[in-house]
Amino acid sequence: MRSEVPVPPLVPQKENKPRIGFLKRIGLDAFLLALLAMILLAYLWPELGEENGPLPLEEITTYGVSLIFFFYGLRLSPTKLKAGLSDWRLHLVVQLSTFLLFPLLVYAANLLLADQENQLLWLGVFYVAALPSTVSSSVVMVSIAGGNIPSAIFNASISSLIGVFMTPLWMGLFMRTSSAAEMDLGSIIFKLMLQVLLPVSLGVLLNKRFGAFAEQRKGRLRLFDQTIILLIVYSSFCDSFAREMFKGYSAAQLLLLGGAMVALFFLVFGMIHVLSTALGFSRENRITAIFCGSKKSLVHGTVMSKVIFPDANIVGIILLPLMLYHALQLIAASVLAQRMARRAGASKENG
Repeated sequence: MRSEVPVPPLVPQKENKPRIGFLKRIGLDAFLLALLAMILLAYLWPELGEENGPLPLEEITTYGVSLIFFFYGLRLSPTKLKAGLSDWRLHLVVQLSTFLLFPLLVYAANLLLADQENQLLWLGVFYVAALPSTVSSSVVMVSIAGGNIPSAIFNASISSLIGVFMTPLWMGLFMRTSSAAEMDLGSIIFKLMLQVLLPVSLGVLLNKRFGAFAEQRKGRLRLFDQTIILLIVYSSFCDSFAREMFKGYSAAQLLLLGGAMVALFFLVFGMIHVLSTALGFSRENRITAIFCGSKKSLVHGTVMSKVIFPDANIVGIILLPLMLYHALQLIAASVLAQRMARRAGASKENG
């Protein structure tokens, strides 16, 4: 008779799933923390990254920007873009919110509230308003909330291309009607076409051959994107800190700026929700409209700032509202998307 080997009692094992911390749950990921670290490093050691410093950051970031958009185009499938053309009312709401509603709201606020002391901050806030929607986080939030993902991809992608023309056009108008310096609009659009639109177009043309290869390595490509953005942020703030551009701004002003960015996000978010409901959008399309139409792209804002604002001394201040908006929109959108997902799940259970 075969002897039985005693089996030890089962001991409840701890879950091996990674514990999601509070910061990650509300949208503060490692990249945002790295952005804060770059600003701190620029404050402590501005000599390393300022213009004409020992590191060739200007050349690295210039070529890096073009590579970012080349790889972006490489992953942009023309077939998927064509498939998303049918929801034209949804696309119209998203693009008008991004490139018309945002700038008009901030422009009106500037006329009512702006003063001469804070013109650079107002320039930065209007720059946020004039930027295209973000691609990755918009799609992620739409996916979490249960929205129309193909339309989200379409709108975020098209917004990026429209922004090459609309962002400098709006900035040119704002800078002519405010006390900010004027800009050479034709030269800026040409540079953006050369540095952004040309690499994107080349990537799209090569999508059929290398698109799958790029898609398989999207994690590494995203790491490359983020590295270039961190270098741009570091060098921009090095120039601003080295020339003491933040000296005239108090902590209260910066807190007020953060509050204004939160208010802007929720104002646009609410207005798009009301409009999409009035137009009779389905739940999926309404989710896509509010998340794609209320987001702004840190990637495009950072890289386009190198072209639109040739004065490196002021770029750090101009990027400050954008970084605040980016962080706060991720926090707010993450909370809202998860709440929508829970409501949808509860409705299915009750239904």
